[in-house]
Amino acid sequence: MVEELSNDELVSIQASADCLFTESEVNAALDRVANDITKELSGTKPLVLCTMIGGIIVTGKLLERLDFPLSVDYIHASRYRGALHGAELDWIARPTESLKERVVLIVDDIFDEGLTLEALINDCLSLGAKKVFSAILLDKSCQKKAAVDVDFVGMKVDNRYVFGCGMDYKGYLRNASGIYAIPDVE
Repeated sequence: MVEELSNDELVSIQASADCLFTESEVNAALDRVANDITKELSGTKPLVLCTMIGGIIVTGKLLERLDFPLSVDYIHASRYRGALHGAELDWIARPTESLKERVVLIVDDIFDEGLTLEALINDCLSLGAKKVFSAILLDKSCQKKAAVDVDFVGMKVDNRYVFGCGMDYKGYLRNASGIYAIPDVE
């Protein structure tokens, strides 16, 4: 659930946040990730799974850069639901496309503890995916709780609460074009 915050509060949060990566730095990282994905997956007709909601902007920007046949669907599982800290995984929607014998690319905004990505990969494999790859914009330097390796990483970020490029602050500010860190986590 989105916490009700005033426009003034949100403007203040964004104004006081540290800009970690500009829009042009994000675009350069996405160019590099797209190039790596193209080298690995072109010719496989992969199913690209957008991880909702955070992965929507990253997936949209990445799809523009992938110039080979692919199909797109989404998967929606969340540990945050507008909160600043993760909780139990809540399944909201699984892909509608068949994953049987498909190469799957899961795209998400951030890789922190790894629990969500691990669950998504395992779910795709249980649905018959031949191989599952993952692409994330940010790899957060924090204690990983899952033994999952990300195949394509845009940038690394310190262990701070970040927003922008799909990542939110209490349900807001996903649309910020750069990546920002709030000064203190409440």
